[in-house]
Amino acid sequence: MARKLKSDWVLFITTVILLFLGVLMVYSASEVLARMRYGDSYLFLRKQVLLAALGLGSLALVMRVDYRTYRQPLFVWSSLAIVFVALIAVLFSAPINSARRWFSVGGLGIQPSELAKLSVVFFAASFLERRMHRVNDVNDAILPIVVILLPIVGLVLLEPDFGTALTIALIAAVMLFAAGLDYAYFIGTLTLALPAVVFLVVSTPYRFRRLMSFWDPWADPRGDGFQIIQSLVAVGTGGRFGKGLTHGVQKLFYLPYPHTDFIYAVIGEELGLIGTVLTLVCFCVVAWRGFTIAAQAPDAFGSLVALGITTMVSLQALVNISVVLSMMPTKGIPLPLVSSGGSSLLINLVAIGVLLNVSQHASTEE
Repeated sequence: MARKLKSDWVLFITTVILLFLGVLMVYSASEVLARMRYGDSYLFLRKQVLLAALGLGSLALVMRVDYRTYRQPLFVWSSLAIVFVALIAVLFSAPINSARRWFSVGGLGIQPSELAKLSVVFFAASFLERRMHRVNDVNDAILPIVVILLPIVGLVLLEPDFGTALTIALIAAVMLFAAGLDYAYFIGTLTLALPAVVFLVVSTPYRFRRLMSFWDPWADPRGDGFQIIQSLVAVGTGGRFGKGLTHGVQKLFYLPYPHTDFIYAVIGEELGLIGTVLTLVCFCVVAWRGFTIAAQAPDAFGSLVALGITTMVSLQALVNISVVLSMMPTKGIPLPLVSSGGSSLLINLVAIGVLLNVSQHASTEE
């Protein structure tokens, strides 16, 4: 018997908690930096509040749109076309920190690779739903996905953005695995891809230096190892309860990008072990609810979309936290829903909105 549509409120409340934490920590991490460099202590705070409000509005709107709308061929191919055009166009934009990843629209940075993640989720879910019974057919299922995926990954690599390119590939791999792709294909792909990944790392000087500084940051404490060392100092000096909100020291031009890539380190210093653990628990709740929604979705498309979105958010959180704790080489991947950022925050909130809509339809099954 059908019942009234009901969203997953645990997921929604957890998302709002992370969003509120992000607003607080972005202000704390950026206040001195914004005042010294731009003469406006509230610059990044205003942007974060504006983006959070816009993102919540988008989430509220998207969660009322039937997720099955996104399986329509017109939507899938239109979104992919927009992504391709944007990824090509951004390569001709002005470089920022030696990379061409952003458009500037009204003072806000728009990153096409963030939209690419969500577009790949919709494409893969729509495609795999129709071909799950022959997912191991190379010509009919595997090759078409590779033909679409490789140009997207390649364009993101050209920006260059190795971390995001790898994230997109991993999201697609998880969805293929869930659709029933044979283990042999994963082993074969990994065997072929590993030398290419090693070559991309070794042949690019800054990536190789990051890898070396990950193994031994103290070999160059004032150079390539500086980020990792300052991040560990921030987390380590926070203790159990932290130094208190806004009282951190490492964000004062010691810790690079304190309001974006290394905001988890600021949380560790100012809110201590309690703050970092609670943040981690929130992301674990998001992953738990997302995978539960995927398991309870009423159809294969909804299940794959929920799986892809949950993987997207969880994987980014895992990589960001691992980098801050020196468990992975440095990557320019923000902490979802928490770090300062335009397109990353908006796309993640839109994705959560889609996930909440899938949960509504799953809840109609008695």
